[in-house]
Amino acid sequence: MAGQPGGDHRVRDLTPQEVAQGLKEGRVVLVDVREPNETAVERFPGAVTVPLSAFDPATIPAPPGSEVVFACRSGRRSVNASLAAQEQGFDYNAHLAGGILAWKAAGLPTET
Repeated sequence: MAGQPGGDHRVRDLTPQEVAQGLKEGRVVLVDVREPNETAVERFPGAVTVPLSAFDPATIPAPPGSEVVFACRSGRRSVNASLAAQEQGFDYNAHLAGGILAWKAAGLPTET
């Protein structure tokens, strides 16, 4: 779960399996930072959509004790979202490494 070599070490990489398990157990809030035109085509089941173009981490519904995990298409925008949230004082330091592409490659379901 450590940052990738050359990646930003302020953001933890989580595997699709780790995120799916956290969602199943109710301890993860998955935040999809893709744009509405992308999420209209395919979505993560149960994810909250907060597009990066209008990103405000204060709008994320994060119950106490839950972990906010950012996701996007491939993992680049989710790192940016995590860093932006941290700059605003939020302790959101995790993202889905590989994004929805890795999620689907792991055989996990999406919604259309």
